[in-house]
Amino acid sequence: MRKLVESTLVTLDGVVEAPERWAFFDAESSAYSLEQLRNYEAFVMGRTTYETFYANWGHVTGNPHIDRINAMPKYVASRSLTETTWNATLLGPDPSGAIAKLKSRPGKDLIKYGTTRFDTTLVRDHLIDEFRFWYMPVVAGSGQRLFEHADTTGLDLTLTDEKRLRNGSVILTYVPR
Repeated sequence: MRKLVESTLVTLDGVVEAPERWAFFDAESSAYSLEQLRNYEAFVMGRTTYETFYANWGHVTGNPHIDRINAMPKYVASRSLTETTWNATLLGPDPSGAIAKLKSRPGKDLIKYGTTRFDTTLVRDHLIDEFRFWYMPVVAGSGQRLFEHADTTGLDLTLTDEKRLRNGSVILTYVPR
């Protein structure tokens, strides 16, 4: 059975919004991020993430990380979209059921970037198997916070791994109990 892994960039003060403004990737962190991305078969995302990623990366080529993202299938939860592009498929009226089916298929794990409103559904239905919080050594001061729009009632996590990078970033991996 495949896992759904959520990987989120976070500032030291808990901000997840607009990482393009504050996330710094040196050679080591870029290589690690690409290495991790190769472990996944497809993306799971909500509509806002899908539209933002497509606008920023959908037409970019020549960057190994973005090229990999562009090539991967994407599964999008949306109540308003009726069609998609960019190797994307809508999850339909029952996104939890659709993700459970995807997880039951053979293959590499699924990845979701960022914590969003969609996390309320995913956490409630126990669909996220692993959280990776990539803490960057910056303070943003303001912006959307980690799990700000998600109901995390009853979410109890166990630390299973930690990785320190030379640029001061720390990646903490947790699994729900």
